[in-house]
Amino acid sequence: MSRPDHRHRHLERIAEVRAGTTRDRVGYPIRIREVEVLRTAPVGAGLIRVTLGGPGLGGFEAHAPDEHVKLIFPEEDGGLRLPEPDGLMLKWPRPSPTSREYTVRRYDAAAGELDIDVVLHEGGLGSGWAETVEPGTPVHVAGPPGGVIVPHAYDRYLLAGDLTALPAIARWLEELPRTAAGWAFVEVAGAAEEIELPAPEDVEVRWLHRGGRPPGTAGLLERAVRTVRVPEGERLYAWLAGEAGELKPLRRWVRDELRLGRNDHDITGYWKRGVADYDDDDH
Repeated sequence: MSRPDHRHRHLERIAEVRAGTTRDRVGYPIRIREVEVLRTAPVGAGLIRVTLGGPGLGGFEAHAPDEHVKLIFPEEDGGLRLPEPDGLMLKWPRPSPTSREYTVRRYDAAAGELDIDVVLHEGGLGSGWAETVEPGTPVHVAGPPGGVIVPHAYDRYLLAGDLTALPAIARWLEELPRTAAGWAFVEVAGAAEEIELPAPEDVEVRWLHRGGRPPGTAGLLERAVRTVRVPEGERLYAWLAGEAGELKPLRRWVRDELRLGRNDHDITGYWKRGVADYDDDDH
């Protein structure tokens, strides 16, 4: 008697959650893949898009707007330390390999392409790599480990973040139903970092310019997001990401003033001033 094949049960769960009323974190089988750089291109003045492809991308999955992968970089001695497959998970060497985490901006299974949008900033490991990497260069990609699947049943959506969150916000706006309503706030240095966003007609997009102030110091997101007024009786889902310190007052605002339940919001520190390779899960 053959055993049932449960390898794709997560796809059924994703469909259930999407059609329901409550979000859920759904895990996917986690893989390590060797792919190659196909091309790079600027996205506004603040991001560079690295498009990856090759046979190693086969079977890749992408289901949530803010899911992420890790790009694994060589160590200082030039050696490469990679995780190993361990069932549906990965077994990571200790200490952890040098890696950086990025949002899956786009995955096109038919074309066999994966886009990663990297924030340009002086001295950044990933930034320097994205600016100089040549087509044909091999890259090792781990993940995604899964993602938070959010139903399309909310009356309004609130999306907010800085440049590091822009790839996820762009994907959110692409994947929301065209009938969705709400707000998207994005903090950037100035108009040169703005990009075209595929927002539904009833989602208001507001760009917040911090000018010469350093990222993570302007307080623009908090002031802008606090202007939101949710009509009485409507359900809101809030997704906020960016510099960890700037999000602290918004965590309290979402909890104490909006009174959103645990399943009605997701707030993630993507980075923290003065901390390299910050991981919000560690805090």
